[in-house]
Amino acid sequence: MEGKGRIMGRIALLALICSLIAAAQNAPSAQNAAPAKAAPPASALAAKAKTSPASKTVKAQPATVNQPEGITHDQADAILSELKAIHQLLIAQGPSRVTTPGPTAAAPPSAAPAPTSAPTIVPGPSTDKVHMKIAAGWHWMGRDDAPVTIVEFTDYQCPFCRKYHTETFAQLKKNYIDTGKVRFVSRDLPLSFHANAEKAAEAAWCAGEQNKYWELRDTMITNSSDLSPDAILKYAQTNALDIASFKACEDADKYKAEIQKGAADASALGINGTPSFVIGKTAADALDGDRVVGALPVSTFENEIQKFMTK
Repeated sequence: MEGKGRIMGRIALLALICSLIAAAQNAPSAQNAAPAKAAPPASALAAKAKTSPASKTVKAQPATVNQPEGITHDQADAILSELKAIHQLLIAQGPSRVTTPGPTAAAPPSAAPAPTSAPTIVPGPSTDKVHMKIAAGWHWMGRDDAPVTIVEFTDYQCPFCRKYHTETFAQLKKNYIDTGKVRFVSRDLPLSFHANAEKAAEAAWCAGEQNKYWELRDTMITNSSDLSPDAILKYAQTNALDIASFKACEDADKYKAEIQKGAADASALGINGTPSFVIGKTAADALDGDRVVGALPVSTFENEIQKFMTK
């Protein structure tokens, strides 16, 4: 059997000759063609067919090529036959050697959907004015009379939420929450393309029944790339939760309505990405402040905090 390199070389040569034949069929007759200086024959072509000194110019869009004279219809038929034979030979050698263009095959019905490339935040700071109600029963940390309140809408599978949590939140907690300057409130906004985000949010609320909301929240956000049911159960064990009570709470979907209420509140505020925040001066049951979107640097939050502390 011929080597692959020789076969491909023959295909290239024969394809060139065929293109010249096809061009010749649309070319004007020799009597009407404009004279042109003959181009030197290609070395590969010279090895296959002898060219005469004279040549005629054939314009075949989008390029102009010089067609050698003296190729008969019989020769053309022989070349086409050889091309077909070589094509069949390559097919017989297996699909790794030759491919036939065609539509992309659809994934089998049982295949998992490809990860979405959709971003989960709107990049850059956005500080529109918004008004929101503050309800009893939400999870918050810090002093309830802190001068400034920050409400975060988060998704436990959101990589930008993890970025904010690991790079910015730790500094805000140390410098503002733990010092009594900021009250920090956590709300839920599980995004539809994150399959485990809603169950993770419910798990955090279930952990809250055992006073471990913030501990499990921290663990899940830090490990946002693995929030399968088994992984969440492992994180609950790591945080010393009573597993029987925890699983009973999860299985009952006890806090599903609360999670959906958080998503509805976010939508009413014009928030559809995570992490997003409302930052404003603390009041009893409402918050008038700025909507801030994205895993922004700590300086952005510090500027917002200072602005509302001086009002």
